Amino acid sequence: PTMNMPNTLPKTKKTPGWLWKMAWRDSRTHRKRLMLFMTCIVLGIAALVAIGSFGRNLEQAIDQQAKTLLGADLLLASLQPFAPETEALIDSLGGEQAREIMFASMALFPKSGDTRLVQVRALQGSFPFYGKLVTEPADAATSYKLAPRALVDETLLLQFNAIPGDSVSIGAETFQIAGKIKSIPSEPPIASTFSPRVFIPLEHVDDTGLLQRGSLVTYRVYFKFGDNRDVQQLEQALEPYRNRYRLRVDTVAERKEDVGEVLGNLYRFLNLVGFVALVLGSIGVASAVHVYTRQKLGNVAILRCVGAKARDTFFIYLIQVAVMALVGSLLGAIVGVGIQIFLPQIFRDFLPVEIASVVSLAAILQGVGIGLLLALLFALLSLIAVRNVSPLLALRASYEENSAGKRDRMKWLVFTALIVVVTGFAILQAQNVILGLSFAAALALAFAILAGAAKMITVLTKRFFPKRWPYVWRQGLANLYRPNNQTLVLLLSIGLGTFLITTLYLSRSSLLQKVVFVAGGDRPNLILFDVQPDQQQEVADLVRSFQLPVLQEAPIVTMRIESLKGRTVEDILNDSTRTSSRGLLNWEYRTTFRADLFESEQIVAGNWVARVAADASIIPISFEEGAAQRLDVQVGDTMVWNVQGVPLTTTVTSLRKVDWQRIQANFMVVFPEGVLENAPQIFVLATRAETTEKSAELQRAVVRRFPNVSMIDLALVLNTFDSFLSKIAFVIRFMAFFSIVTGLIVLAAAVITSRYQRIQESVLLRTLGATRSQVIRIMVIEYVFLGGFAALTGLLLSYFGGWALAYFVFKAVFLPTLLPFMIVLVTVIALTVLIGMANSRGILDRPPLEVLRVEG
Repeated sequence: PTMNMPNTLPKTKKTPGWLWKMAWRDSRTHRKRLMLFMTCIVLGIAALVAIGSFGRNLEQAIDQQAKTLLGADLLLASLQPFAPETEALIDSLGGEQAREIMFASMALFPKSGDTRLVQVRALQGSFPFYGKLVTEPADAATSYKLAPRALVDETLLLQFNAIPGDSVSIGAETFQIAGKIKSIPSEPPIASTFSPRVFIPLEHVDDTGLLQRGSLVTYRVYFKFGDNRDVQQLEQALEPYRNRYRLRVDTVAERKEDVGEVLGNLYRFLNLVGFVALVLGSIGVASAVHVYTRQKLGNVAILRCVGAKARDTFFIYLIQVAVMALVGSLLGAIVGVGIQIFLPQIFRDFLPVEIASVVSLAAILQGVGIGLLLALLFALLSLIAVRNVSPLLALRASYEENSAGKRDRMKWLVFTALIVVVTGFAILQAQNVILGLSFAAALALAFAILAGAAKMITVLTKRFFPKRWPYVWRQGLANLYRPNNQTLVLLLSIGLGTFLITTLYLSRSSLLQKVVFVAGGDRPNLILFDVQPDQQQEVADLVRSFQLPVLQEAPIVTMRIESLKGRTVEDILNDSTRTSSRGLLNWEYRTTFRADLFESEQIVAGNWVARVAADASIIPISFEEGAAQRLDVQVGDTMVWNVQGVPLTTTVTSLRKVDWQRIQANFMVVFPEGVLENAPQIFVLATRAETTEKSAELQRAVVRRFPNVSMIDLALVLNTFDSFLSKIAFVIRFMAFFSIVTGLIVLAAAVITSRYQRIQESVLLRTLGATRSQVIRIMVIEYVFLGGFAALTGLLLSYFGGWALAYFVFKAVFLPTLLPFMIVLVTVIALTVLIGMANSRGILDRPPLEVLRVEG
């Protein structure tokens, strides 16, 4: 047959204006659908813009508030009272000075009788010199120093229902509560979760009676220089004194670097979350464009028939996709600007600085640029197929393009570019090459597993199709492998979101279960420390009077390393090529002596020595393997210890692996019996209280009778740990929200993309005699299967990920529970069905002629 085709189009030069006009006209019937496609990347770009602005504001805040991170220009700290030589050095430095003595102790609230382990900070002077100690009432920040008064952490007052004007006992002294601490410069609010602070005047610290031999105390001096002194040069001048007198020197620059490193890790994590959301949304775009272009093949074929070149048709749809991507990117940037206003409040508990919400143009441009590039590359994977559409498709309805055996070089070029861009984007977001490559590889592995699961589901469903099932079940199940199915895109989006959320929950549960496990059975759950030798028997008797067992009594002897492998500590510290840890070289060790290993210990190298003669010239000791590695110590090495002025020569005869999570007294260094019995020492006792009431009674009795004795309670550890993990979990859930909602948008876009196909199926089914109820049930069953398989795949991945984290990272036993599995499974299926059916509204109302006319 012959057709009268217009012969003007082939002779007409297709200008860019003509391409734009054709793109505009062709999109008229699908603009709403195109906009929905682009919402797939909106939240990913919103996350990038919000996090990028947040990161830049954070950097600016750290720069502007650098001095508040330390509260001073210079800090000198020691674990021992300052020696006369150190005091002379401090006097020579001049400037305005403030003193602080910091230690842990039990706080007793006489009104209620409640007790709690707190961090006591005894201050003298105007510290902080920079920043402001915020209290309520405001004048309490200075008035508490004028009398035996105290400032108490707000969380602690709320916990024990105390108010300013009440009393708190620290050791043997009772202080009136002058006010509540609202915030401390340089310290994030989350710090009070672990160690609530109590500030007291330095001149009253001796009245507490807590500074006894063996107590773990930190002595600090803060300096403020008003003469524009070069603190970095001063720090270099103090280097010999720091090593000689075991001082810790801290400056604004060092504190800024440390804080920047910690917050940089948070920023990198947030960047990677935004990266996941954007890649996930881009996959949704790729899927939507794939189905969209398949529906446009007839239009492409007609354009080819009237003379349009393959590249012309390609550019028509590329313009549509590019405009769609640009609009979605701009919309995402607008949403991101709105979100970044709330990020400082969401992360407030973890930030030591105040952050202003300022819109960053650089973050907007970066987010829009990256989002546009990724969306176009993912879309091109399907869009380049338009170039190969034959005009015969318009002339013969039965014609099918046979591309088997053909290789489109352009597709491989796009695929290669996509890999390079995604990997480079991951490195940019992680701000670290190795971390970025690792994250990109891990994400590729997760996507590969999910895509493989989708492929396996479609193949197995088709191969082992249940032919004896009821008709509606068979029809709904068959939709998983029919043309234009949504199995792959839903498993990638919903499965990944399920994986992220459930892994978070399981990891949190594993951490809490580990704390419970290590104190289960007959293990101790209450530790009493700083027990003086003359109190040991009385404290033990007091514990037994509550019908509680004394499960452990360990002596503690404080000492420091004098020399290691023939070199003095000062010499090692002055060596710029050293590999040993400065912290452990300066550390004041709390060692013990005994003849037996604890249940939490295991010899991994050398031999355990239980007892030696008191006159032995060289004493065998056992070292914890991690500390030995950091000190570069091996079996056979010699060490000289300063035991409160007395030198003691030792040799390392064994290395131990220690389970530090056990709620008991664990030690880095253990001596044999026969050597340290006459050394100055304190004791630690461990017991087990079966109820929190019994534990609280014992703690009140101990604090009233022995104010210097402090206690660690497992119940408090669990509550503190749970509170901390809950705050972390909220932050991660908020960030995972971007991935989850993106997955739901991808689901909605996929449903609308295949809407016309659904109409066809509905009309054909009704033409063949299916009732409206049957068609509805077929669609519901399909979405149940889709949601179920997506949730199941994500859950299985999350349980594997939870096990891997528990085993390799947390060193815990992974104990999976069925309840979260069922809750997540039901929730995901319900959401999938709800969104699928909501977007399928009106399909059953379309008349059969609408489809039959198009097919005819």
